[in-house]
Amino acid sequence: MSEMRVVGVRVELPANQPILLLRETEGERYLPIWIGSVEATAIALEQQGVRPARPLTHDLLKEVIGALGRELQQVIITDLREGTFFAELVFDGDVRVSARPSDSVALALRVGVPIHAEEGVLEEAGLIIPDEQEDEVEKFREFLDSVSPEDFRGADT
Repeated sequence: MSEMRVVGVRVELPANQPILLLRETEGERYLPIWIGSVEATAIALEQQGVRPARPLTHDLLKEVIGALGRELQQVIITDLREGTFFAELVFDGDVRVSARPSDSVALALRVGVPIHAEEGVLEEAGLIIPDEQEDEVEKFREFLDSVSPEDFRGADT
């Protein structure tokens, strides 16, 4: 199992599909996960330090966990089946709850807990970006610095 860090969220064109990009903290592999626009917005807002006037769902969940006296200890991306990623929220007492990776990462960022990926998931879906593509990664980071939550709103909102 490898610890991951959130590189950020970007929108894949022309489909306008948000992608969450994770990278091993002690390795070279990246893990791209296609996610929904609501979750992309929640992740981007947290990374940018934006506090909405009213709490988002992930903010509410963080407060509920604390009010119930539980502690989220980590998030694990556990599996990839038929193109769908699976994750678990791991609480104190080794209580585990199945969740989508996008929701798990949005919550992990708010709580400040580590994100891990099982080796099997990284073997199947992890990517190593060759040195000549490092410039593209830097461009992606620059994009993340300039992206706003409105960029993730669908045409129907």
